[in-house]
Amino acid sequence: MFSVKDKVIVITGSNGLLGREIVTSLRNEGAQAIGVDLFFENQTSHDYVMDITNENSVNSVVGIIVKKYGRIDGWLNNAYPRTKDWGNKFENITIDSWRQNVDMHLNGYFLCCKIVLEEMKKQQLGSLINMSSIYGIIAPDFTVYDGTEMTMPAAYSAIKGGLNNLTRYLAAYYGPYQVRVNTISPGGIFDNKQPESFVINYNKKVPLRRMGTSKDIVSAVHYLLSDEASYVTGHNLLVDGGWTAI
Repeated sequence: MFSVKDKVIVITGSNGLLGREIVTSLRNEGAQAIGVDLFFENQTSHDYVMDITNENSVNSVVGIIVKKYGRIDGWLNNAYPRTKDWGNKFENITIDSWRQNVDMHLNGYFLCCKIVLEEMKKQQLGSLINMSSIYGIIAPDFTVYDGTEMTMPAAYSAIKGGLNNLTRYLAAYYGPYQVRVNTISPGGIFDNKQPESFVINYNKKVPLRRMGTSKDIVSAVHYLLSDEASYVTGHNLLVDGGWTAI
């Protein structure tokens, strides 16, 4: 079930917390998992440096992958570009910062979608996943940040909300070519860099009483990339421990 064996799958942001886990899992299950990111500490022959905000960079890397592997079966938009002032509270966000974050993140995903989906259209097959968030469909509960310097950046909600509907649009547009487009919306993912008080606050509020892990997201990725999900498109798969159910 949910086999990804021999599929050619590209993961953007492959050097990040989620990306590393997803790449490792796909490779362990026999996929040709190709990592793309701005930099690599230990770059392999299956990893490529690519800037999702640069059209020439995306075109070049997609062309190299198609030439080398013959096709792209799956693509996961997982990169998380952001400015150095990311995390400012709403009243301190400058318009330039807002514009830059929307441009890098939402428009970067758009650029990858446009180039990759046209390749999949030629193939008459493919599965593209956009990594979204619960904060693309609901407002943050700011009480989970009590006692910390953390907040949920406003641009993140706007970006992920826009991405959810862009995904539905693309699913409808490319459906006739047997190309599927879906989103995955994780809830809070545990990171050992998070303040203990935040983790405690979050765990109290989520029905499953724990934050998610990278491995929780991996299984959702496997499913949407697999042939078993061949009739699933335009869907937003929530992996949030029940957060959005209450």
